[in-house]
Amino acid sequence: MRGKISIMNTDQLSKRLKTVADFLKPPIHFADIGSDHAYLPCYVCQQQKEALAVAGELNRGPYLSALEEVKRQNLEGQIRVVQGDGLEVIDNQVNQVVIAGMGGPLITEILENGKDKLLNINRIIAQPNIDARSVRKWLAAHQFNLVNEVILEENGHIYEVLVADKGDPFENYNSEDFKRELWLGPHLLKKKNKVFYKKWTEEIVKKERIIEQMKSASEPNFEKVKQFEKEINWLKEVL
Repeated sequence: MRGKISIMNTDQLSKRLKTVADFLKPPIHFADIGSDHAYLPCYVCQQQKEALAVAGELNRGPYLSALEEVKRQNLEGQIRVVQGDGLEVIDNQVNQVVIAGMGGPLITEILENGKDKLLNINRIIAQPNIDARSVRKWLAAHQFNLVNEVILEENGHIYEVLVADKGDPFENYNSEDFKRELWLGPHLLKKKNKVFYKKWTEEIVKKERIIEQMKSASEPNFEKVKQFEKEINWLKEVL
């Protein structure tokens, strides 16, 4: 992103959303689903005067907050605030979709329920708070190529940002290691930054604790124990 923000206080936008913004590609006409005061559309449209955005909100309260923010920033000419469920807010001009700040299962539900709205969409940027694996699975099953990923930490929370374009969904996966890459991220496995190490080191400790609890249960679920042990071995190999 280039340009100087003259109106909006950049502190209003989190590092994770700035990361999302950096992956929007010109010409930018994107829909931000669950827009949270329309901060992301305002940030993007102030920097890119040619950019257009749809800020989508399901509930009346957040919709009105987004509407107020867009008016306050004098961006009604670039941003359309729409109250609606998921991808139903998209029109035929939108070319990119952002769904950020939700759980992976909810993101996949929104994509699945609105998949008929994705015909003109060439890029999906998803930022799941949990279970990024479910989002990768959906993208792979619907002809979206995972072209980039970022893992970052902010205010004690770890986030993953997934960027997918229409194309060969398996281009960036290793067929022999597909399950592990779906879980950990094929691009993140190559980069392995310090946040990646922190997240998955903590996950090993968590899974080992759960295994101990399951083994001490009156009727242990040995199949689940075996799966967790397999995943721990995967993580130890990676780390």
